[in-house]
Amino acid sequence: MSESGIWTDAHQEWFIQTLGLENVRVALPDRKVYARDYTEDLEFLPDIVLLPDSVEDVSAILSYCNQHHIPVTPRGAGTGLSGGCLPVFGGVGLSMERFNRILNVDTSSLQATVEPGVINQVFRDHVEAIDLFYPPDPASRGSCFLGGNVAHNSGGPKAVKYGVTRDYILNLEVVLADGSVIWTGADTLKYSTGYNLTQLMIGSEGTLGVVTKIVVRLLAKPKADLLMLAQFDDAVQACEAVADIMKSGITPSAMELMEQSGVHIACDHLQLANPTIHNAEALLLIELDGKALDDLYPDAESIYAMLENHRVLEVQLADTAEQKDRWWRIRKSIGEVVKAKSVYKEEDTVVKRAELPRLMTGVKEIGRKYGFESVCYGHAGDGNLHVNILKNDMSDEEWNGPHLESGIRELFRLCKELGGTISGEHGIGYVQRKYMTEVLSEKQLDLMRLIKKSFDPNGILNPGKIF
Repeated sequence: MSESGIWTDAHQEWFIQTLGLENVRVALPDRKVYARDYTEDLEFLPDIVLLPDSVEDVSAILSYCNQHHIPVTPRGAGTGLSGGCLPVFGGVGLSMERFNRILNVDTSSLQATVEPGVINQVFRDHVEAIDLFYPPDPASRGSCFLGGNVAHNSGGPKAVKYGVTRDYILNLEVVLADGSVIWTGADTLKYSTGYNLTQLMIGSEGTLGVVTKIVVRLLAKPKADLLMLAQFDDAVQACEAVADIMKSGITPSAMELMEQSGVHIACDHLQLANPTIHNAEALLLIELDGKALDDLYPDAESIYAMLENHRVLEVQLADTAEQKDRWWRIRKSIGEVVKAKSVYKEEDTVVKRAELPRLMTGVKEIGRKYGFESVCYGHAGDGNLHVNILKNDMSDEEWNGPHLESGIRELFRLCKELGGTISGEHGIGYVQRKYMTEVLSEKQLDLMRLIKKSFDPNGILNPGKIF
């Protein structure tokens, strides 16, 4: 029985008859696969898992669930960190894994139409093979779905130069809660025709509709890139260097901050040579890209001079593709491998870029005050700092208790004070919803609730998220 108390065998039989037994999962081991994501150690069982592969199937599912008030939790690859795809009220777990087709790449208009179950890296590889480029590149790009990227407005290292997911979405096919199918806009670079429903859907975490097709814009693929690794004895100095680089007029294609503790954990787990020198507290991974290497070297030299003004200990230039890959593997694995060491709460803080030094200092001060250890890393170029709070030997009562929650609230109040907010790219989902009042007024939340109500009057779509 689901928490909503409305699940019956008749519902199960309807789904089997409508979709076919091969597209329905009811056995406990199968349902447990869809009961978790990458968020802490949370688990919520759906009553049934459905695997549609057509917009008609999704429309039929939502129409039936809306009539019978059955909760529906859309799910992509399950790589989220805010509990966005956890079926906290049971009901239907709606997996989009079979929507995995790249439908069209229009090389003349530089756009493509894809389904939401296409893996980010698969799509990137596909378009790069024809010299095109799709910039959004979350750390989980080798497994996350484009639909999940839309649901959370995912970013990644390239966001500092190229922007985030919402900057590349032109149009969406969406199934609404009552089963209606709409396109949210047009396949055009400009759109000023009433409210922009496309942008409203992006970042809505499956609470307003289920995306079944995505039209994205593409860029020409950069021909060359250059990667630098800078090491500092002071993380605040590393953060201050970021602001100076951006003020200079040079825009790196990535500028990533890593605390040495995160690098050590990643290298140990991956069994890679550790590039960290003995007295380094923080590392910056700086990438430049463009048409030719010769165009990048002058900018690299200018960056080096700016780094020297911030007590940089060492600057290395990757001289092989293998070295570039190794440094990126270390950076992109930190979040995942930290979890192998300890259950953690990942806070996706974001502030104005110039305030990143104050945020970094504040994180450590708050940790000392409330007695928690943190590993920090993230997209320094756009002020997005991921703060991994480690459980270590805390009891479950301490981990889920008011003391730690007070520390997290203090962290979020600091973010607001610095002109920022509580999530840059991971979304609110299930675990962050109680903190929304730290950064948004009741009036703002009421407006969001009214939008939710207009799209989903019966509240069946991903209930228990955001609010």
